[in-house]
Amino acid sequence: MSVKHTPMTKLSAFFSLGLALYFAVAISAQAADKVLDSAPESGASKETMFQAGKSYIFRASDRLVDTVSGKSDELINRAMEVIGVRYRWDTELPQSGLDGSSFVGYVFKDKLGFLLPRKSTQMSRVGKPVNREELQPGDLVFFNTMRLTFSHVGIYVGDNKFIHSPSKGASVRLDDLNSLYWDKRFDGARRLDGSDNLSDTERQELLKEVKNLKRKSRSL
Repeated sequence: MSVKHTPMTKLSAFFSLGLALYFAVAISAQAADKVLDSAPESGASKETMFQAGKSYIFRASDRLVDTVSGKSDELINRAMEVIGVRYRWDTELPQSGLDGSSFVGYVFKDKLGFLLPRKSTQMSRVGKPVNREELQPGDLVFFNTMRLTFSHVGIYVGDNKFIHSPSKGASVRLDDLNSLYWDKRFDGARRLDGSDNLSDTERQELLKEVKNLKRKSRSL
């Protein structure tokens, strides 16, 4: 007996697919901010969330991370627009919430079409290292928040400020690198210059994920 696919069935299938997301990789790494949260509050209609999520997926490209030179203003402006989105672990669209690394990945993908690895530990191998005194807007800044190196990541915006999604019960916000908490946990920074230390296998897995999700999304 054939099954009738209702709009709600398609909507449910889409969100199951969206939460997996195209740039998730099966790489063994410690989850940076592994904290479960309660279900998100419904602030928008299901149809609006469906359209926003599908639009996001269709903007996905098969480019790996590129240089942000000359594009930092666009990047920072997009990051600022996400301020106030609640923290939620292991979701990667603002409609559901964003954790530390998924916030960074979302901003770079949504605004610039750059593909970053899913975990902050993996992001720490993208681009080139820069000293704290040399930070520029658009650089990634890393912190040791769980007694693990590179367990949290944010985007530097200038004037010793960075934007990030910090933890359960909080939301995307600006913080000061010189504050006592973040200063003692600062773990380094990376500038995206088109280079990375990812293995060929990791790189191909990233490309495979986005291509598979784009193909499946067209059938929804």
